[in-house]
Amino acid sequence: MRPVLRRRRRTKIIATLGPASSSLEVIERLHRAGADVFRLNFSHGSHEDHAARIVAIREVERRVGRPIGILADVQGPKLRVGKFQAGRVQLQTGQPFRLDLNPTPGDVRRVNLPHTEIIQAAQIGTTLLLDDGKLRLRVTRARPDHLETEVVVGGPLSDRKGVNVPDVTLPIPALTEKDRADLDFVLPLGIEYIGLSFVQRAEDVAETKRIADGRAWVMVKMEKPQAVENLDAILELTDCVMVARGDLGVELPPEEVPLVQKRIVRAARALGKPVVVATQMLESMITAPSPTRAEVSDVGTAVFDGADAVMLSAETAAGQYPYEAVNMMDRIVARVEQDPDWRRITDASRPPPEKTSAGAISTAARQVAETIDAEVIATFSSTGSTTLRVARERPNCPILGLTASGQTARRMAVVWGVHPLEVNEIHSMTEMVARAVRAAQHEGFAKNGDEVVVTAGVPFGTPGTTNALRVAVVR
Repeated sequence: MRPVLRRRRRTKIIATLGPASSSLEVIERLHRAGADVFRLNFSHGSHEDHAARIVAIREVERRVGRPIGILADVQGPKLRVGKFQAGRVQLQTGQPFRLDLNPTPGDVRRVNLPHTEIIQAAQIGTTLLLDDGKLRLRVTRARPDHLETEVVVGGPLSDRKGVNVPDVTLPIPALTEKDRADLDFVLPLGIEYIGLSFVQRAEDVAETKRIADGRAWVMVKMEKPQAVENLDAILELTDCVMVARGDLGVELPPEEVPLVQKRIVRAARALGKPVVVATQMLESMITAPSPTRAEVSDVGTAVFDGADAVMLSAETAAGQYPYEAVNMMDRIVARVEQDPDWRRITDASRPPPEKTSAGAISTAARQVAETIDAEVIATFSSTGSTTLRVARERPNCPILGLTASGQTARRMAVVWGVHPLEVNEIHSMTEMVARAVRAAQHEGFAKNGDEVVVTAGVPFGTPGTTNALRVAVVR
């Protein structure tokens, strides 16, 4: 019998795959080091590259005997200026600069902006940010085919640099034709989550959910001020959420980002929806074998905030130290979670129970487990809803997420504190308790004489009915 791969921490780790981490051996190494979910970034790489990575992930899953989640992160609309005659120009603060629909290569006076939506939505005073916010323009005059602007913050500007429009909701859908083609390609291959970029309002989520049609959870990337304004409506619709601090930090003043991060994590936790903190977590490890102390503190803060997962991007996709980055993330998370303050803050920030019978049972499961010092809470769930409810409670002991659905087991890979396990269908309460005790023993959570709290929905296989609670002793 193979040894069980068990994490000694509650917060999960997502690692992005790329040129530095495409081989089966590296993917297996990253998983064993701590990666619970792998992200495929559809802004880079061909369909063949991504298909090969999915095959490799499923092979690693077979080897280690653990469910692994896959996040397909679609690119979303990329707003960019056109090209320059000399490849780049130097814009001076205070000078006028025109953005127009003329495709001719630009110069120091003007450049093509091939997005009529921006030109039509902008008004006098609208801010445009270029090249990840390094340059700032203010619109002084808006015409149907061009914008006259004043350079507020100058600097070098080269071909095809990005444009952000922080203070306007743009009439641009979150999914491009490329994104739709990517989803058509990847959904039949079996993924767990779709990372959705450029979300501004709830309608953007509804469209992607319709395309996913239950085949994958939608994970909204919060990266625009408009999304933050519509946070409640977006969270209501989405399955999970990511605090995408890179783009958020371009469009929001930097000092706002930590506050927005806390607000999003708190709101998602109250709804019991998984929340991921992402971008620049161990950025210096792209080129260095150890992180800065500030980065370590940043990861610690996300763990203290109660995020379900923390994410590595370029660190594992293109960095020189992908294994070291995952290993370091694993060490930081595990260490923070051993701190008494972490437990105290986690308990103090627990949202009030949902006023439903399912919410009451989940709260009771945590309270019973704490009162009797149970080793583990075992949840049975066909869709994962029971397991999500118990995870929302942030119990002291681990959660053993049992399900007859391989898809649900993999989705649980991103959920706080859950050790997912695929088991055969259960038909009775007696069978459920026996199965939970056996699994708790086999997976190394409990031994003879230990108590296990078991919760499920009866009748079995009916989604969304958490209504049963049992305590069992391991014999």
